[in-house]
Amino acid sequence: MAVQSLSAGAAKAPPSSPGTLKIIIGYLRRNWPLTIGLSIFVFFIVFSVVGSFYIDETAAYPLGAPASQPPSWEFPFGTDGQGRDLFAVAILGIWETLRIGVIAGIIGVGFGTLLGFSSAFFGGWYDVIVRWLVDVLLTVPGLLILIVIASSMDTKSFTLTRMALVIALTAWMGPTRVIRSQVLSMKENPYVMMARLNGMSNWGIIFRELMPNLLPYLGASLVGSVTGAIFASVGLPALGLGPLREPTIGVTIYWAMNQNALLRELWWWLMVPIVIIILMFVMLFMISAGLDELANPRVRRAE
Repeated sequence: MAVQSLSAGAAKAPPSSPGTLKIIIGYLRRNWPLTIGLSIFVFFIVFSVVGSFYIDETAAYPLGAPASQPPSWEFPFGTDGQGRDLFAVAILGIWETLRIGVIAGIIGVGFGTLLGFSSAFFGGWYDVIVRWLVDVLLTVPGLLILIVIASSMDTKSFTLTRMALVIALTAWMGPTRVIRSQVLSMKENPYVMMARLNGMSNWGIIFRELMPNLLPYLGASLVGSVTGAIFASVGLPALGLGPLREPTIGVTIYWAMNQNALLRELWWWLMVPIVIIILMFVMLFMISAGLDELANPRVRRAE
């Protein structure tokens, strides 16, 4: 009898995993911007990871291949004027660009989340200082700050990881303002009052009550910060700042402009990084639009 009851109970238990997967797939079918953005992201990851097994990394550096070769079976994306295989540059450059953007975005959103939640929730002079600091720094162009910092650093010691940390210095101000405004409108809700009456600590209210309700906004803020960080990681090398020997998208654009790729009729030298940048920003725009639909019920599509 015990075995039968256990079997019956197991038969009645709903399969949670297939049901959850079905809900996710159904939602992605409705939210086509998010589906397109995630598809491009998966393509970039697969292209970089799988492609890294089929290339020689030295071919992505100067004199790693014959110079100025047009696209062919041997060099699918061609080579540049310094002897870089642009196919190898694309594989390594996509990975490094995404890595810089994700590192800077996570650091910026993490710091901005901490400041936004704490300043809005605790208020007082701390909130005044944080709000004043954010308002002042947002009036200064972030790219200008990055140019000043990058130009004052030694090029040899300015690695890609340090570039990500420098970019993160300007990635926290936007999330701080957005999250602070959301927390200000949420902290007076009845469930927050009940949590206080039940003796929950301030940080417990922040992490258990407020933060779960803002996860879609945090995701959208992360995408926005990653977008800005990727733009900066391309813009700084394109201006001649940062590690100019590394095979990144920005460095490829810098050398293409520096050596007049179009005048030399090396059109593929500029086309490869431009196409990659376009796909990256389409990906980030679609993911941001999809997360906005997830966070904003007014624009959410019907079931």
